[in-house]
Amino acid sequence: MFYTFMTRIVAPILRLLFRPRIEGLENVPKYGPLIVASNHLSFIDSFVIPLAVPRPVTYIAKADYFEGNGLKGRFVRWFLTTLGHVPVRRGAQRAAMGALEQAAEILDNSGAFAIYPEGTRSRDGRLYRGRTGIGWLVLESGARVLPVGLAGTEKIQPIGASMPRFLGPRPTVRIGEPLDFSHYRDLPPAKARRLIADEIVDHIQKLSGQDFAGCYNDHADLKA
Repeated sequence: MFYTFMTRIVAPILRLLFRPRIEGLENVPKYGPLIVASNHLSFIDSFVIPLAVPRPVTYIAKADYFEGNGLKGRFVRWFLTTLGHVPVRRGAQRAAMGALEQAAEILDNSGAFAIYPEGTRSRDGRLYRGRTGIGWLVLESGARVLPVGLAGTEKIQPIGASMPRFLGPRPTVRIGEPLDFSHYRDLPPAKARRLIADEIVDHIQKLSGQDFAGCYNDHADLKA
């Protein structure tokens, strides 16, 4: 019922406010387990991508988003919880692994799960090296990966801004062709996870057009 409400009432309103340009919509599989892998520039990325992908998408979300105060904090907590987003606390390895295990369960039920391979938002606009958790999820689930390149979301709500600029700059969502990594299953797991993460980030970079940093994004993410 809530997903119907979101798709029929809330999503059209958000499309009018954000006006995203969507490229490659035909690449989204209608059925089956799917990992949506995107670059990460702004808090609103987790709102914009579901507007572009015509099927329910669940995210790993920073635990801080579920702990905000005031009207905004309560709304964000309600919104993310109702959508089934999975909270994970930054720097807690057990919590992160637990979130990935929940993601694997969603994929086992032929759902779509979105993840940011960089781990956190880019503060300088560059694309950072992918964490190998996405490689683990690919090998564990056998799901295909849908690479997505976002552009312009950081102009709508830069890091540190408390609210997005509605009816401001239009973001672009570029969707690539699904990637199949079944050919990596015969490799040693650690090597396979690393190769998968690197290949996914390479596809994202081609879609987003960002400069590649060549290192991990170890900056602490901000609340907004």
